[in-house]
Amino acid sequence: MRTIIVGGVAGGMSAATRLRRLDEDREIVVFERGSHVSFANCGLPYYVGGAIAERSSLLLQTPEALTARFRITVAVRHEVVAIDPVAHTVDVVDLDSGVSRTEHYDDLVLAMGASAEPRHGAVPNTTLRSLDDVDRIMSVLADVDEPRAVVVGAGFIGLEAVENLLARGAHVTLVQRGPQVLSPLDPEMAAPVRRVLEHAGVDVRCGTTVVGSGPGVVRLSDGTEVSADLVVQASGVAPESGLARAAGLAIGPTGGIAVDRRQRTSVASVWAVGDGVEKIDRIDAEPTLVTMAGLANRHGRAAADDIAGHDAGEAAPASGTSIVGVLGVTIGLIGWSERRLAAAGRAHRVIHTHPFSHATYYPGAEQMAMKLLVDPNDDRILGAQIVGGDGVDKRLDVIAVAMAAGLTASSLSNLELAYAPQYGSAKDPINLLGNVAENIARGIDRSIQWHELSDYRAAGAVVVDVRSAAEHAAGSIPGAVLMPLDELRARHRELPNAPLVVHCQVGQRGHTAVRLLTQLGHDVRNLDGGWLTWSAGTSASQNPSAQAPHA
Repeated sequence: MRTIIVGGVAGGMSAATRLRRLDEDREIVVFERGSHVSFANCGLPYYVGGAIAERSSLLLQTPEALTARFRITVAVRHEVVAIDPVAHTVDVVDLDSGVSRTEHYDDLVLAMGASAEPRHGAVPNTTLRSLDDVDRIMSVLADVDEPRAVVVGAGFIGLEAVENLLARGAHVTLVQRGPQVLSPLDPEMAAPVRRVLEHAGVDVRCGTTVVGSGPGVVRLSDGTEVSADLVVQASGVAPESGLARAAGLAIGPTGGIAVDRRQRTSVASVWAVGDGVEKIDRIDAEPTLVTMAGLANRHGRAAADDIAGHDAGEAAPASGTSIVGVLGVTIGLIGWSERRLAAAGRAHRVIHTHPFSHATYYPGAEQMAMKLLVDPNDDRILGAQIVGGDGVDKRLDVIAVAMAAGLTASSLSNLELAYAPQYGSAKDPINLLGNVAENIARGIDRSIQWHELSDYRAAGAVVVDVRSAAEHAAGSIPGAVLMPLDELRARHRELPNAPLVVHCQVGQRGHTAVRLLTQLGHDVRNLDGGWLTWSAGTSASQNPSAQAPHA
């Protein structure tokens, strides 16, 4: 039996090596149109910034090593340009010699991934997806004493590019078409990330696009020009599905190759894996695109199991678990955002907390902003976003496991998690999320969101700040009545006979105030996430192009 795999890197090489482990007798051939069949594409930005010192560290496997260990035939700089699914053949072009040939397969795996094309202009222009891209970037940086770079796109790759270009001494302008950096985040969660970028000297231009260039300058849609020695395109990718489409394979509504839960395409003896393939979304069970190396590796393995006749079960749905670090801040997210839930008309409940990474009495504790999205009908976890420093990754992973296991939001309060003062708290931030979720689900607490406050005030609600006088003086919601929590019991009769919205700094004292005032006869709600969430959200909304999650 002969298996041909089109494309290497994560999905293709996972399929190839897994298949060899399962079938020693099979002939396995990999055609890769690039110069390298297996490299650490997630590490590329960090070579630019110098965190990874040696370029060779990015090369995970060579064709020679794969042949020696796995008896896999690897042909780099070879592009598959056509598939004949009836004859079971592919047409291959040697990109160096220009010679074409036809190769037969019994099984075919497509792992072409996704692509982003750099635009041409008067300024050197590149993506950041291959070693060739990195070499172009490093060449420009080496030739200019004080380089000026424009990064187009404020997603994960764009932010990694910004951080590492700064590390190389470049001045960076970040151009983002949408109203905020990191568009998968809700605005109040993205606002702190923008502040960190601007504090580091990045010129952030949201609601803006590149419209042209001239010698040493890039022209923007806001009517300005910025000096530039380099443009890095990081504005997104599209599935490499053209080859599959031409061969008659079904293409899904997202533009990715349609596959079943075993990575089989619509054509017999053809499988597809990686970034160019549709996944099934965990929240709504609909096709989606998720471009993550972990999923590519998992699905490459699954395709190999199916080809070799091993029943590994059906692929799990995709949650979109993602994490990125920029300038000391870690941003993690999973599932759907509040904006996406609202746009889909899906009922949801929102919880914000601001816990510390570990016990505050132990040195080095860092505060996080956590957001949990919950189905109000069945308490199912629909998504989460976390922004902070130390400890973001492990909390995100706990939520990812909880979602995969079908745990409810309230049940997070009962998870028994590792605790020592330098690692966590007796009530871990995950447990605190569960406590809040349980309180709201049981009607013990009632809350509103930062973007709902103006409507409540318009309907006659009064805002009560239960923080200290010093906290209030440092920053407050205009028109809020100051009544510190410890004075509420004695002074609550001074409050107007109207619906109340109480708030503290992060929401915890607000919850205590809700319980007290409710039992004293007041109609009261807690401003979820307190002053920190409200101030972040209103800061984001001051951008004319920004949209609240409900918009």
